[in-house]
Amino acid sequence: MTAGHNGGDVEGSVEGARGAGPLRETAVGGYLEPIRAAGALLWREGPDGTEIVLVRRPDRGDWSLPKGKLKSREHPVTGAVREVVEETGLTPVLGRRLPPQRYLKDGWPKQVEWWAATTADPAAGIDYPPNEEVDLVEWVPVGEARDRLTYDHDVRVVDNFLAGPATTFPVILLRHLSAGEKRAWSDDDLLRPLDGTGRADALALPRVLSAYGRPRVVTSAAARCTESVLPYTVGYDVPTRTERAFTVHTPPGGSFPGGSPYGAEEAREAFARILAEGRPTVVCTHGELVPQLMAEALTRLGAPVSQQLGLRKGSFWVVHVTSVGGGLAAVERHSVRA
Repeated sequence: MTAGHNGGDVEGSVEGARGAGPLRETAVGGYLEPIRAAGALLWREGPDGTEIVLVRRPDRGDWSLPKGKLKSREHPVTGAVREVVEETGLTPVLGRRLPPQRYLKDGWPKQVEWWAATTADPAAGIDYPPNEEVDLVEWVPVGEARDRLTYDHDVRVVDNFLAGPATTFPVILLRHLSAGEKRAWSDDDLLRPLDGTGRADALALPRVLSAYGRPRVVTSAAARCTESVLPYTVGYDVPTRTERAFTVHTPPGGSFPGGSPYGAEEAREAFARILAEGRPTVVCTHGELVPQLMAEALTRLGAPVSQQLGLRKGSFWVVHVTSVGGGLAAVERHSVRA
């Protein structure tokens, strides 16, 4: 055990050393819904190597990574950003997903979702007024930070970060939002718009996507795809273009093999080019193409291919790619709604 750590963990008095795995049975033959929380490991390259942000909580006298409980129905991605801002005054840009940490809090299971992150403004210093929850925020060399952290579960977050690539970029594969039933639409399917649920989700999507910075958008030309990303592209003024290869189009009175005049192979080639460009990107397309594009990404990045690659409307994959070498750093899946 690292010197300076509380082996019993004030936050989890029976915490073991098995990473994110279950600690023990908390209810005989039953299940206790865990307390949900989220946070981010903020890192930067300092003059003497990698530094991370630690916060001190005066009521407990401990040092920890910035994190906190999610609000009711709060998305874990936006919750992680909110907690980091509240506890450090710094706005994070989420990088690769790190393994969650599970431990007991006052006898009740708690699960914390974690991301590596950089700051939105690399030049921003820490100007955080002390308060009852956090009275000190510091950039600390990573080796010193491991020794200073109070809880083993926070040390494991640091070790998980150090075990993988620090610098990554996200490619976000979004299936368009809800557009109602195709059979109820009599005009050209390219023009089928979002329905009420889809429009509401389109207004919620920008906060989720912006947690990953300001990734550009490449979208199918179909109205339901362009409308899905419109509030994000306008609100954050991000570069946007349409891509015919990502467009599924069945013309009135006819059909194309595979539901698209361009075909899955063209879509895979277009997606491979995006991966090779090394830029944060949101790709909005159709359910028919999502498994094909994810299989292309995983194959090119040398990763195993899951059998469950499809998405529901309004869901998205985030493929985190190593900036140097182009390997797979992490994969996560979310819905627009928590």
